[in-house]
Amino acid sequence: MVALERQVFDFLGYQWAPILANFFHILVVILGLFGTIQYRPRYIVVYTVWTALWVAWNVFIICFYLEVGGLSKDSDLLTFNMSAHHSWWSEHGPGCVRREIPASGNRSADTQSYISIMGCLLEYQYIEVLHSGFQILISLLGFIYACYVISVITEEEDSFDFIGGFEPFPLYHVNEKPSHLLLKPVHQSS
Repeated sequence: MVALERQVFDFLGYQWAPILANFFHILVVILGLFGTIQYRPRYIVVYTVWTALWVAWNVFIICFYLEVGGLSKDSDLLTFNMSAHHSWWSEHGPGCVRREIPASGNRSADTQSYISIMGCLLEYQYIEVLHSGFQILISLLGFIYACYVISVITEEEDSFDFIGGFEPFPLYHVNEKPSHLLLKPVHQSS
């Protein structure tokens, strides 16, 4: 549910890289749930590997919005340089007042206006950081649970009894005498 919520806000902000990452994340979470329900450890392993990548992606997003390591939150990296959009939260955060200031000069249908944002209770980059931090927390819990499920499923597979194959005294006993001894008629004495 949290990934779907994040997907919606990334769509609203035209953040194409996070949209793709969220889409793959949602698919892999569904695959992991299917693997858990159907007892398919390989699907759950795919989920655990993806979870490690998902944590790395969210660490990158945190570094991006906090401008760590030469990254800039004002760059078009997350939009694949296809648009000048930024986080939806930059204009619609809690308490933000958005004011449009018309551009000077000729007013036509193509004229752009400047947007001024004031009074935000929490700046948008911190909202994005909180989103990513929450994703990391949920992913780590999912990773731990997935490892537990994998261990339980593989333990059940290892202890499965193939018609008494692992028991020292199986319920189904095969007579080890040669068949010609079993069919020999018994002679009666007179």
